[in-house]
Amino acid sequence: MAHEIECINVSKVFQGDGISTFALDNINLQFKEGEFVSIVGPSGSGKSTLLSLLGALDLPTKGKINYGNNPINKLSQKKLADFRFKNIGFIFQQFHLLPYLTSIENVMAPLFSRKISYDKKERAEGLLSQIGLEDKFNSLPSQLSGGQQQRVAIARALVNEPNWILADEPTGNLDTYTGEIIFDRLITLNQEKGCGVIFVTHDPNLASRAERIIRMKNGKLISDTRSESYV
Repeated sequence: MAHEIECINVSKVFQGDGISTFALDNINLQFKEGEFVSIVGPSGSGKSTLLSLLGALDLPTKGKINYGNNPINKLSQKKLADFRFKNIGFIFQQFHLLPYLTSIENVMAPLFSRKISYDKKERAEGLLSQIGLEDKFNSLPSQLSGGQQQRVAIARALVNEPNWILADEPTGNLDTYTGEIIFDRLITLNQEKGCGVIFVTHDPNLASRAERIIRMKNGKLISDTRSESYV
């Protein structure tokens, strides 16, 4: 299966109190394998909704999303879960680490119910070491700084070596210096591992450093441009 993602006439409508709200309105986009893409726009523009659809956490009201030539919104719930596990790594603003698990256990968490061909602990230890947390294997989230927790979340997203990293405001709760470290780590992963990155952010400086910048407003695509400052 090819690793390109394509949105074809995608809309997402939320119903409430007799009112229909278009979170996304007829979006057409293609994401090529290995791209580093930022998505920007004001609050309520549909950025996070689009990311959740791209990662098959939710389904579009209209239109379809293809992964390669396969429409992922036609898959059964079990096949959707398998698709996400094999292809998508999520990084969230709120970290979402389990408070009673150590760093290494949090990284291994997506693998607990899966049959895999590699050593879970060895893979988790390797990832944490790569991001400078070799001395935090047995630390609980409460014993880590915000930046360290986010690095654990990145390692968790990478544990099954997905084709795409989907990051929703991953630097939003961090100071500027730590946010730069996280962003640089995503660039390194993209360039060294070849995984695609789709990065939702409110930070225009970080957005401008992506390979491609998508701007949204009121659920619509406003612009889709290539960046001259991508490194």
